[in-house]
Amino acid sequence: MIAYITKLTQLLALPAENEVVEFKEAKKGYDFTKLGKYFSALCNEANLKRQASAWLVFGVNDQRQVVGSNFRLTRKDLDSLKEEIANKTTNRITFIEIHEVAHANGRVVLFEIPAAPKGLPVAFDGHYYGRDGEALSPLNLEEIERIRAQSTVEDWSAVIVPAASLTDLDEEALEMARRNFKSKFPDKAAEVDGWDMPTFLNKAKLTIKGHVTRTALLLLAREEAEQFRLPAEAKIRWLLKDHLGNDRDYALFGMPLLLAVDKVYAKIRNLKYRYIREGTLFPDEIDQYEPYAIREALNNCIAHQDYTLAGRINVVEREESLSFTNKGSFVPGDVSRVVMEDAPEEHYRNRFLATAMFNLKMVDTAGGGIRKLFLFQRQRFFPMPDYDLSGNRVMLTLTGKVLDIDYARLLARDGGLTLQDIIALDKVQKRQELSSDEEKLLKAKALIEGRKPNFFVAKSLAQQTGQKARYSKNLAFDKQYYLDLICKAVKEHGSMARKDIDELLWNKLPEWMDDRQRKIKVGNLVAELRRQKKIINRGSDTRPSWALVSSKN
Repeated sequence: MIAYITKLTQLLALPAENEVVEFKEAKKGYDFTKLGKYFSALCNEANLKRQASAWLVFGVNDQRQVVGSNFRLTRKDLDSLKEEIANKTTNRITFIEIHEVAHANGRVVLFEIPAAPKGLPVAFDGHYYGRDGEALSPLNLEEIERIRAQSTVEDWSAVIVPAASLTDLDEEALEMARRNFKSKFPDKAAEVDGWDMPTFLNKAKLTIKGHVTRTALLLLAREEAEQFRLPAEAKIRWLLKDHLGNDRDYALFGMPLLLAVDKVYAKIRNLKYRYIREGTLFPDEIDQYEPYAIREALNNCIAHQDYTLAGRINVVEREESLSFTNKGSFVPGDVSRVVMEDAPEEHYRNRFLATAMFNLKMVDTAGGGIRKLFLFQRQRFFPMPDYDLSGNRVMLTLTGKVLDIDYARLLARDGGLTLQDIIALDKVQKRQELSSDEEKLLKAKALIEGRKPNFFVAKSLAQQTGQKARYSKNLAFDKQYYLDLICKAVKEHGSMARKDIDELLWNKLPEWMDDRQRKIKVGNLVAELRRQKKIINRGSDTRPSWALVSSKN
């Protein structure tokens, strides 16, 4: 606490606000959207000013006088803000920490905001913000490009390792590399056969003028070559879990990663999945996962791993899903944009490595790799791929089953639904939050109903997909229905405790409500009956016993 009292004193001593410090009174509260915009702006400005963090201070006026703030008085509410902000920002970036300082003139809240990662401007709700002096404004194009260009200044994968030589490379991996290069560029096959090994490695962009790079070591080196200043971990771990989440088997694969991909692929069971298509009694039988999807996901982990973080690539296999995890932020920033634009990325964390992997037929830098993952899932009627970008890592999960065959059939049919529609509707089915653009899209096409964030499939779509019961469960009854039900039950039993009223209404409330929302809803209904003087508490505040006002004491 003392450290942050000192920090507050330092901030108050500034001659004025600047690009990385903002003061707000926030005496009673503060608009969440404005807070999010300031978060984006301060993130980006801290990056541009080469500061480790920025500060947003509540409880201080424009003259830098402490006036106190009642913003989210409980610690639980303050901490929940971290997730609320993460849900709206690039790669789920959120506060480093939120500090409360007890000043003599009132409570002060210090929001410690991280600088945007190198090469990755931070957006809030899809828009980039910055500062012009003290004013909040959209981040201009020059500043966006200046941040993005940071990712190309230093390419970890292109660094030459002076102590390594061609003798440290694995012969089997070298042979496969040459085969793959010829397969990728068949018009050069005859020419490639005439190249000696140093020439081939230079042409394939694995070495630089005959010097071994970190890329060459990662993809082609013998396992014992890890000594050459590589990260602590240049490995892929495969882990098999049962339906209870217990570990059943595992394996660890190191360099050369070109060969490790096939070894990991061989471990994945990729069982057969059977289901009956519409209009036939005979089941279809397909692999749970498209082989291309497995290889694309795994090779993307290798290409985009942040090797400076010294972490492993993880492949976790469960009964009905596969998860692939690599360390580092998602450089493109927005998965939806990558899928819909279907174009090659402008920036890569490991550009030299990505180029080499493209030449060896490991990844598709011509664009469309991630989009293909979505299309393969669509063809199977399976849920769309899930990307979790939190915790400075990227986790892709592929689900290998149909969640709702009737719903899936409709989504897979050719017709009015685009891939963008399907991705957004998939979020609704999974109870994931929609972006503002996705919400507008689905509402404009009358595909969803309900109130944000608790949307559900619209009546017309539910009727076509066999979800009539689910649709009805998502609709609330008229409020009067609940009020009459409480009064009727209280009259029948003489009195009812709050837990009895909860039990009476719990399963009659909309399916989208969680337990907390149901508790609040029931409390509001009881409070309304009390205000209408229809029921009265004959018990205590801690143990209420509700009875009809007209009943005898």
